[in-house]
Amino acid sequence: MNHELLMERFFEALINGDRTGARALIEEASHAGYSPRDMVTHLFWPTYDLVQRLYREDQLTTLAHRLSTRLLRVLVDQTATRLGRANAIRRSVFAFCGPSDADELGAQMAVDILESEGFAVTFAGGGIATDEIIAATHERRPGILLMFSSAPQDLPTIREVIDRLREIGACPNTQIAVGGGVFNRAEGLAEEIGADVWAHDPLELAEVLIARSAQRAAADQRTVGRNRRARAA
Repeated sequence: MNHELLMERFFEALINGDRTGARALIEEASHAGYSPRDMVTHLFWPTYDLVQRLYREDQLTTLAHRLSTRLLRVLVDQTATRLGRANAIRRSVFAFCGPSDADELGAQMAVDILESEGFAVTFAGGGIATDEIIAATHERRPGILLMFSSAPQDLPTIREVIDRLREIGACPNTQIAVGGGVFNRAEGLAEEIGADVWAHDPLELAEVLIARSAQRAAADQRTVGRNRRARAA
């Protein structure tokens, strides 16, 4: 099966809200050897990324964007039930995302893949206040605090969460991970904001969290907000 042609046909089905056509393409891809994991990482995510980029660049109408994200959400939900489950990794993930439905869709693909890799995932979605995130993180003490598919307006909250957790020494064993969304559009932002690890897509996220479980941000890594903190001191 020609993957580029499949993506093109799938994109057209999504932006037109063609539910029957989209499902037929999923079935066609499955018969061609695509596993549920392949569907998420090699078809759903790149098509989602394309839809988001075109919408940001005003090359896609609001109607087409809504049709595509809502149809894709249904397909992601259905495919998630068929993802296999690896042996438990014994690391918990406490995940948040940006405020929109599209942000939550991107994050859902990430947490679905993490769960299939054996992580124990709790996903809260977006629009959660900073104090609630910090309090819940302190109470749960997850192995990983994940903020994936975040929007630009989330950055102050993410910076504050990282700062406060580090300043009070709460959850020293919790690894802070970010990715997708605004972090994919601003090179170096994840590192500058003080995250321990970062990734562009769900597959890379899983690989990074498995391979770099001990990686933590260096003391001098964070540059965003450094001048503000120096003035305050």
